[in-house]
Amino acid sequence: MYTGIEQRISAFLTSSAFGVVGASNNREKYGNKVLRVYIQNHKTVYPVNPNESSIEGIVCIPTVENLPADVKSISIITPPPVTEKIVRQAISKGIHNIWMQPGAESDSAIKLCEENGINVIAGGPCILVVLGFHED
Repeated sequence: MYTGIEQRISAFLTSSAFGVVGASNNREKYGNKVLRVYIQNHKTVYPVNPNESSIEGIVCIPTVENLPADVKSISIITPPPVTEKIVRQAISKGIHNIWMQPGAESDSAIKLCEENGINVIAGGPCILVVLGFHED
């Protein structure tokens, strides 16, 4: 369905809204930086974290299942065993695109995406580089 990394990234970025699974209030963590790079690029974004009420002034969504219907792309910044659970939730939610940030990848989660026709980005560039993150 999707071939080269550039095509997969382009498809990922077509979503009108995005979810950041593993978002964090700690500005040193990637879960916070990934959320901020979406904000810096004027994207509609929802932090997903069941343990926080809001991050960067945006109300947190507790689970992938609770994301609004217009979210078709999610970035995952979680440990690999959690990534596998997130992918299952994303498939049942109808998410089309999953970007596993470096360190979140899992071979079985990638395989699950491929078997279910999900556009998956893993083992490639970090979204912080692609979207041009800068500390603010």
